[in-house]
Amino acid sequence: MYEINMADATWRTSSRSGGNGNCVEVADNLGAVVAVRDSKDRSGAVLAFRHAAWATFTASLKNGTPPA
Repeated sequence: MYEINMADATWRTSSRSGGNGNCVEVADNLGAVVAVRDSKDRSGAVLAFRHAAWATFTASLKNGTPPA
């Protein structure tokens, strides 16, 4: 396990967010991980995923099948 410097994160609203205030923000400029947070609680918890895991998760959302 290693520490990620979140001060370097460049956050963007997910392209799948509907503009209704229930959005997630994604930072994919952190090297080995993709960070995700709730746009309504920017100082709250951040989840970090390896790029391959994030790609599997987002692909499963696009095609409607849960990841294994």
